[in-house]
Amino acid sequence: MQQEEIIARVRQRAVDNFKSGLNCAESVFTAVLAELEGDLSPEVMCVVTGFGSGGGLFGGTCGSLNGAIAALGLVYGRRQPPDGTLEEKRAQLYGNPGLYRIYNRLSNVFQERFGTTLCREITQPWRGQWFTRDRLKQCLKTVSFMAEKAAEMVFPRDRDFWGSQPLGENVLGE
Repeated sequence: MQQEEIIARVRQRAVDNFKSGLNCAESVFTAVLAELEGDLSPEVMCVVTGFGSGGGLFGGTCGSLNGAIAALGLVYGRRQPPDGTLEEKRAQLYGNPGLYRIYNRLSNVFQERFGTTLCREITQPWRGQWFTRDRLKQCLKTVSFMAEKAAEMVFPRDRDFWGSQPLGENVLGE
């Protein structure tokens, strides 16, 4: 199967998930996982339920972004505490290649597209009118976009490639 077909299928599954009543984080996370694993146990989705609407309606980091990061975590994340010296442990996260580069990329492409990573800023025009069609359409854009970006980074799996990409905006100041 072609990568483009897989990405389109993940994106459509995420949109369908959202339209069926899943929140933004659940929609992206389960769409990527379903492509990876097929049938999902019901317990899997509960991991990201609280990320929806920027963390339980708090308006923090968009749930679509968090769902994508969580999905990539299942693919590229550490399976056990790292061994080695402190420098080696840090290099696994901060190095080049390094795991943080993978997740940093998602946050930066999201911010480039939507101008912010914060749910409360993305949905500001609908404050007090949360269940309107226009707000749902805006959130569908974030769901579709993040499902696509996560799928691009998972199919095919390439930790060294994604872990070697330049850092975007970051707290290191690099």
